[in-house]
Order: sequence, then structure tokens, then C-alpha cells
Amino acid sequence: MDAMTQPPVIRLHPEDGVVIARQVLPPGTPLGGGVSTAARVPAGHKIAVKAHAKGEPVRRYGQIIGFATDAIPPGAWVHTHNLGMGDFSRDYAFGRDAKPLEQVATPATFQGIIRADGRVATRNYIGIITSVNCSAHVAELIAMAFRRNPLTGEDPLAAWPNVDGVVALTHKTGCGMTQGEPLTLLRRTLGGFARHANFSHVIAIGLGCEVNQIGGLLDEQRLSGRLRNMDIQEMGGTRKTVAAGIAFVKEVLEEANKVARVPVPSSELCVALQCGGSDGYSGITANPSLGAASDLVVRHGGTVILSESPETYGAEHLLTRRAVSPAVGQKLVDVMHWWEEYTAREGAEMDANPSPGNKLGGLTTILEKSLGAMAKAGSTNLVEVVRYAEPVTAKGFVFMDTPGYDPVGATGQVAGGANLLCFTTGRGSVFGCKPTPSIKLATNTPMFQRMEDDMDINCGTVVTGEETVQQVGERIFAKMLETASGGRTKSEAFDFGAAEFAPWVLGATM
Repeated sequence: MDAMTQPPVIRLHPEDGVVIARQVLPPGTPLGGGVSTAARVPAGHKIAVKAHAKGEPVRRYGQIIGFATDAIPPGAWVHTHNLGMGDFSRDYAFGRDAKPLEQVATPATFQGIIRADGRVATRNYIGIITSVNCSAHVAELIAMAFRRNPLTGEDPLAAWPNVDGVVALTHKTGCGMTQGEPLTLLRRTLGGFARHANFSHVIAIGLGCEVNQIGGLLDEQRLSGRLRNMDIQEMGGTRKTVAAGIAFVKEVLEEANKVARVPVPSSELCVALQCGGSDGYSGITANPSLGAASDLVVRHGGTVILSESPETYGAEHLLTRRAVSPAVGQKLVDVMHWWEEYTAREGAEMDANPSPGNKLGGLTTILEKSLGAMAKAGSTNLVEVVRYAEPVTAKGFVFMDTPGYDPVGATGQVAGGANLLCFTTGRGSVFGCKPTPSIKLATNTPMFQRMEDDMDINCGTVVTGEETVQQVGERIFAKMLETASGGRTKSEAFDFGAAEFAPWVLGATM
């Protein structure tokens, strides 16, 4: 069916009380069943196809996305003015929908880099991590010495073509913070990056008097080997530390360059799943298409990591039904209870998550956003639930507890070992997450065409009927293999990925 003969709206489930506008619909647009739009409806937004009494649940995807805050007649635009949150019971039904995994007989391969310990990398960076904000500028100065000059084209790394770059990962914490969970979480994040397979060598730079002492970080995270640590105060200040850092990088460049890409099985893929700048099409096009690709990754023996706990809230009962055990399902429920308590303690609400851009794009409540967001994880079993930045060792679909804020969530996933990231967006997020390459997936064709320099794949072809979700999923999986083999993404072309490093900050700033 081409775009000219398609109906003006999309019905996602027979039980839904709303449909989704394919494009801007003027008043009086026939929707079928004797219903017409009562007013202008923006593209990607919802229209009622049945009457809803005040307080009645409204369904999309066959699931509750909120409750009518006023009577909603058929044909009415449904959004923040007449739809809100409410309490409803969830049947977690642990493991009820879990099923045996059908793995492919001959897994796909990609051209990866095998490290000495057997782990597989998709990129080959030299990294600089910082214990505290006070060492951030020094780290940046070291990295700048190896950065290509965009005006002259001069590239200090030209003689080492197998080295993807020198990246400084800086942050705004590390001192003035409480001991316990906040410090443990920061160290777990930094430790995950220091161990990441996409780094050949790492420098850890501290000031010397901070709470997050380099020595404590190294001991707690058991970091050694390819890591060189420096305290600015002990080194004798900025100039001497920068000189020592540059000298270290020059010392290891030859060794770092001695890598070769070889065929490795796709079971070595560990893919982080993210969405940002979501719109009303996210749960129809890019997210389910990424879900189809996620199923392919798992069927080929690999791992996918779904995160963004606040953006799973209200849909977690659909994931617990896919849990491989009641214990795994309960871990996810416990995560959601923690977030309820956390937001209440901070005087916030879970429904505060949808951003102004999300709402402009057609999303109304966190329930609606969550139901669309979880589609990224496909349909395979939930095999494990892990804490923020915790190493991911299981194969299959894993959930990691993270905030919904994209840079913080992705930072946790990469710290957990993700060597590839897929990021869906409807409004047009720009993003990177060094040392892991980021593939950007557009939910709609107009945004893809407007921001083609930033988007890798257009999933809007699902709305126009040019492709099915499964077909787009297969294109995404092929792009994963190409990128893991060294193919550059649009984000990498703009050198995104260092500034987006953002560890989750918990606790008081003292």
C-alpha cells in the first residue's frame, strides 16, 4: 500500500480507544466507522474513536496509557488537556510468556578486534578517565594534543591508522560528595570504562586531595595492567602532568596500533538500546524496528541492554512476564519500587518524565512513553536485571537500572560493556558515546530528511508502508554488523561522544 492509498490514521490494537494520525489531519477528516476528527490533529497525535467517560482508562497498544480527565467524545484530539495519570493494578505474571530461544544455526560475523584477554572490541581508542572535575582540563589538554585540526587537516595520529583517537572522559563530580552508594556508583562507572574493550590503554588522572582518590578507585575496581595513573599534585602541577600524559600516549601508540580486524561471531555484540527525543511515531516505527533487530542479535547469540527505568515504568509488567525466573522478574519490580520512593522523596512524580518535546511529538503520559520505549527490547526472554554500570555478562536481553536521561543512561550501559549503541529519536537527538559507536535511528521521514547528516537509518518507511517493521529491523541488524566492523556512523563523523559522558550522580553535594 502506497502513501496515497493509506488510511489517515494507524490503529495499533483492536482494543485501543485511540488511533494515531499519520499526518496533520484537518477537522472533519473521516476516520472510519462514522467517526471524523472534531478539530485539527497534529501528526503523530491521538484521536479518540470511541467515547470515554471521565475517569475511564484510555488504551493504546492494547494497554492503559492513562485516564480521561474529562469526557472525551469520538473524533476528539486526545492529549494533555484531557488525558492524565491514575492508579491501576499490574499483573506481573512472572515468566508466563517466557519461551525457548530459537537461535540461528549459523550466526553472522563481523570484523572485530580481539584483545589479549579474549574480549572483542568494535573500536580502538586510548582513553583518559578523570577521578574528579578538578582534573578535567588536564585530561582535555592531553587529548587535544592528538586531535585532528579541522582547519588545516593536520592529524597527529596519521602514522597510527588503527588508533581511532585519544578521548578524555570528564565529569562534574568526584569530590564534595558523600561516601557510600554515590562514591561506589561513580567508581563502578569509571572502572567499567577503564576496562572497556574499546580502549587499548587508559590513563587515570586525579588532583590528589579529592574524595574519589585514584588509589581507592584502582583498589576497589581492581584496575591495573594497561592503566597509568597520575595525581596532578604529586606530578608537580598542570604542565608536568600534561607532559607526562602526552609522553605516555606516545609511548603506547605503536602497541595500540598493532591490531587487526578479524572475523568474530555476532555473539560478541553487546548492544545498548536508547531512545531520546521520542514522538508519537517512536512506538510504531523505530522502537519496534530496533526490537526486531534486538531479537536478531539475541538469536545470533549476542546481548542487548534495555535501560531507562523511568521510561519502563507502567510497562514493567509486560517484561516480568518474559523473565526467565521469578527472581529476575522481582528484580525489575524492585527497581520500579525504588524509583517510586526516590521520586516521592525528591518531590517529583514519575509522570514528569515526558519532556516538552515528547509532548509536542504526541506523547502524553509516562505510561504511553514506556509502552513505546520497551519495544526496543523485542520479544525474547528477560534473562537478567543489573544495577547501573554493573558488568553485563549474560547473553540475551538484559535490563540495566538507569535514569531516563539519555547521556546518563548510555554512560551506564557502556560502563557495563556495551560495544555498540542504537539510539532511536523522533524529534532529532544528536548524540555519541565514546568509546562505543552510536547508530541513530529516525522515527519519521520528515525529520530524517531534515537532519540527514545526523541520522543513520530512516524508520519512517514503516508509516508510509514502504517497509515492514521486520524489514527495517533487518536493515538495522546489517548496520550493526557494518558499524561493529569499523564502519563510521554519522555521530562519529562529527566526533560526538566525549562530552556526552555523564555518570549518574546520587546523594548530596556537600
